[in-house]
Amino acid sequence: MASEAPPFWWEDQPDWRAYALYPASRIYSFIATRRMINARREKLDVPVLCVGNFTVGGTGKTPVAIALAKQAKKMHLTPGFLSRGYGGSIHEPHVVDRKHDSARQVGDEPLLLSDHALTATTPNRVAGAKLLLGRGCDFLIMDDGFQSAQIHMDYALVVVDGRYGIGNGQVLPGGPLRARLIDQVRFATGIVRMGEDKAGEAVVRQAARAGRPIFEAWTRPKSADKFANRRFLAFAGIGHPDKFFDTVTQAGGTIVMSRSFPDHHYYSNDELRELAHTAETAELELITTAKDFARLRNGIAPKELLERMNVLEIDAVFENANAPKRIIEETLEAWRHRRLKA
Repeated sequence: MASEAPPFWWEDQPDWRAYALYPASRIYSFIATRRMINARREKLDVPVLCVGNFTVGGTGKTPVAIALAKQAKKMHLTPGFLSRGYGGSIHEPHVVDRKHDSARQVGDEPLLLSDHALTATTPNRVAGAKLLLGRGCDFLIMDDGFQSAQIHMDYALVVVDGRYGIGNGQVLPGGPLRARLIDQVRFATGIVRMGEDKAGEAVVRQAARAGRPIFEAWTRPKSADKFANRRFLAFAGIGHPDKFFDTVTQAGGTIVMSRSFPDHHYYSNDELRELAHTAETAELELITTAKDFARLRNGIAPKELLERMNVLEIDAVFENANAPKRIIEETLEAWRHRRLKA
């Protein structure tokens, strides 16, 4: 995860530490690439749209996946989310119960996704897909899974962080890439650069040479006006918490204090009491991300604390408003073509 990753991963150029890890990166990249090339991906009877990334860490996949699910519904489809359920304790195929499941059971991202469409979690993506098909879903959106090589993807949309790009451009463990960029681009159908910053030019150039479309998008806070002229203690356990802090400021809030935790962090009672006490002493309000709040809800945090907590929710907004429709249509067209060839 990005917040647990060494800072040198996110520098513009590799340094001596990345070069020292280069032999291990070569081995990792070789295995990952062979897996992607040689995998026998299961072909399902429904269209499959994958929303993935080239690197570890948060890039904005979840809001993009939600935006695409909303568009699918507008087109009279019944989308379902397929997630590995990172951080959850339930490993068998499971449909998320948004009212009763906790993040410790299913993971934080699946809880967010389940607010918008039926969501299945399991490391066995084929089994999860069949579970969704049995519940009436006719369009599957994989949240991550670009490198998993389990399911045939009719459209692979890769999200690139506009601020951090691909970091130092090195493969794990010398950098954040999951395989060499050139090897991953060949499996991508389209690229979304998230954020108004223009990092990731290497990705854009590589994708353009491969003839892949580039979409520009950014996140926009919901109900931003309600945060204006208010003073906060902001806390987050996500891949890049600085982006969340910037978004609070852009919404008009003033961050007097901030606390950063590791990505997917599960808060202890002591940590929550410390946050609440610090905020109260400094006469500040608490504010966090929707993903953090998902980890706190359903009995994990005291009810009185949840009622006092502000949650900054975000939407993914595409520069071209027709982009989500285009992506859905091209996924459907690829699926139809696949069926004709079968």
